[in-house]
Amino acid sequence: MTVPMVASALPLPLWRRGKVREVYEVDAERLLMVASDRVSAFDVVMSEPVPDKGRVLTQLSAFWFGQLASVTPSHFLTASADDIIAIVPALADHRDQIAGRAMLVRRTAPVAFECVVRGYLAGSAWGEYRKTGTLAGEKLSPGLHESDQLLPPLFSPATKAESGHDENVPYARMREELGAALADTLRNASLQLYTAGRDIAGRRGIIIADTKFEFGLDPDGRPILIDEVLTPDSSRFWPATEYQPGRTQASFDKQPLRDWLAVERAAGRWNGDAPGPVLPEGVIAATSARYREAYRLLVGTELGEEP
Repeated sequence: MTVPMVASALPLPLWRRGKVREVYEVDAERLLMVASDRVSAFDVVMSEPVPDKGRVLTQLSAFWFGQLASVTPSHFLTASADDIIAIVPALADHRDQIAGRAMLVRRTAPVAFECVVRGYLAGSAWGEYRKTGTLAGEKLSPGLHESDQLLPPLFSPATKAESGHDENVPYARMREELGAALADTLRNASLQLYTAGRDIAGRRGIIIADTKFEFGLDPDGRPILIDEVLTPDSSRFWPATEYQPGRTQASFDKQPLRDWLAVERAAGRWNGDAPGPVLPEGVIAATSARYREAYRLLVGTELGEEP
């Protein structure tokens, strides 16, 4: 594991700081996205970072942007520190903050919906279905169980929330707000991306239960894939050898952290608000190991300094 990075501080205008990333302005056409090792759970950013998490998010996204380039264009330009420094020489003295963590991307106008594709009934979708038999208010087939495969996969958009939870919404609402042509294009692209990613991951022993894609409009108004793609932060990865419908599945993400926090909350040692409790070293190490293992299985190599 490398020394974790809580936050980057680069000599560029800071455009946005999210839960995990700092996004910097490079010029009128490009942004630099830097993934820290911050980790959030239950909408609270923890005080302790998870080593290697940011490098996994960046390098796995770079891998997927390459694998999925034939499906749809993206904002991705490069994740090479050498290439980035050649374009932005002012970053030469900050290689330690960008190597393996930074992506140079095209600027876009982000679309205000998350394009979620669900191949299996899990998470918030299972919670809603168990109560009402619906997903975002739309009826699903009766008799489904937790973690059942959904055939065909379901497109389930969500509104983006700056804080708190994103909200699952009916596809009809997305069409009303974006227009039928753009909404249909994003739905079709999302389903094609999920299918391609699912097939690649399946050959490597990972089930992609669900994932979210984000899109932006380029200067010509064409939608392209942006943000991160098919990472443990944006997706639910399950080991195929352990899959069994009817129960919660093991996953390659921050589940060790969520499980520990749930125990702390149930015991009354945490009220669910920020700041989060101090994380034990074992929970941090287990979470880091899950991220690195997801990368190793999907890419076929150990996590390195560069993608």
